[in-house]
Amino acid sequence: MPSAPAPELQPEALRSSLHGRGQRLTPQRQRVLALFERIGEGTHLSAEEVHQRLLRAEERVSLATVYRTLRLLSSMDLLRELELPEGGRRFELAAGDHHRDHHHLVCVRCGLTEEFESQAVLQAGQQAAEHHGFRLLECVLNVRALCRSCAAAEAT
Repeated sequence: MPSAPAPELQPEALRSSLHGRGQRLTPQRQRVLALFERIGEGTHLSAEEVHQRLLRAEERVSLATVYRTLRLLSSMDLLRELELPEGGRRFELAAGDHHRDHHHLVCVRCGLTEEFESQAVLQAGQQAAEHHGFRLLECVLNVRALCRSCAAAEAT
């Protein structure tokens, strides 16, 4: 359920944040973040998909740089990392708290990822936390499944 593109981060704020970490705002880092800002919230990309999209846009960034940049932007909470049980990772634009407690359906064959929201999941998380004396910080569920296309291919 991709939504409207998120407001762009001001380059000066990003530059300042990177400088505080001893990093520079390189053109490559700007290109990776700009890609996520263009596609908006709710789109989950692997490093390879980010690299391919940048190449198609004729923006030259090496795959190694994409991996490093995704890790850096995730550590700065500008991107969220979705770790898949099969070992893959996907990234999405980090949004405000209104988008924090969402869940993912992940196709175990092709990696297609769809978001969904569920009050029942949030309530179950809250109840479990309270029952065990925890304070809930975030509630995220990743559902492993086969997407329609992969399920149909498996049936034939």
